[in-house]
Amino acid sequence: MPMYQVKPVSGGDMKVDLPTCMYKLPSFHSSHGSSGSPEHALQNGEVDPAVKALEARQDEIMRKLYELKAAVEGLAKTVTTPDADLDLTVSSSLSSSTTFKGTTDLDTLLGKDLGALRDIVINANPAQPPLTLLVLHSLLCQRYRVLSTVHVHSSVTSVPPQLLSCLGPRHADSYARHMFQLGFTLIWKDVPKLQMKFSVQNMCPIEGEANVARFLFKLLAPYPSDPAAATLVDSWLDTAFFQLAEGSAKERAAVLRALNSALGRNPWLSGPEFSLADVACYCCVLQTGSAASAPANVQRWIKSCDNLGHFGPAKRLLQ
Repeated sequence: MPMYQVKPVSGGDMKVDLPTCMYKLPSFHSSHGSSGSPEHALQNGEVDPAVKALEARQDEIMRKLYELKAAVEGLAKTVTTPDADLDLTVSSSLSSSTTFKGTTDLDTLLGKDLGALRDIVINANPAQPPLTLLVLHSLLCQRYRVLSTVHVHSSVTSVPPQLLSCLGPRHADSYARHMFQLGFTLIWKDVPKLQMKFSVQNMCPIEGEANVARFLFKLLAPYPSDPAAATLVDSWLDTAFFQLAEGSAKERAAVLRALNSALGRNPWLSGPEFSLADVACYCCVLQTGSAASAPANVQRWIKSCDNLGHFGPAKRLLQ
């Protein structure tokens, strides 16, 4: 006698249906039964949830493929053949009225060979246009040969015409990339914060308009060597973006008073020289509509900024 007696699983004449495949899934095809309606159709004309899930998965795959394509295109831009006759001498003067002292050479900053295109890709939300980036792009175009392009991501339904032309006329597709030193690609995309990548191979994205502005400005001029002066520039940047642009009416009024006090001692916010602090504060004053009610010293400073001619792209965007 066995220790444990187990009843038989099936009788000798019981038929057991065995599967013919490892995983059985319902068919997504609209096979019709005798009634003439789809086998998986639901009442009230609704779509099968399995079909909806399949469509959502396909959309996600297409989104990832789009981003992969953009990354591959960025890699392709960096693999170029330099022109032997290309003149790589750049001027450190940005205009007849403003010259940044101690300008930084692009290749010295990055430690790379001359001749290859350096590609900057920026994702920005069209609901919050980055005015400082448009100003810095204009300054970069005066120092480097910049290939500028604007694209619209599929996450954005529509973009105003002025945003599509914010970087100036589009370059002809026939232009050879080795004719340029810097690629500036702006993608209007539904992102919570502005994002920038300089090297799609190994660089984490830089987030936030203030941080991106700091990086781009270093392509024009180094930060002050004096720690106190560098801290002053950083302080004005944070004040501009976090108190003036995003603050309450009371905070904005306090910032305008601080600007008025600082500009009573010096022509520019960081001292005798025009700096990134002036770019950021001017753009935030312009974007918040605070220029008309600004104190006397701020009004004088605004006119001095206008006379430089660097802020045309930002002002045209708000018209």
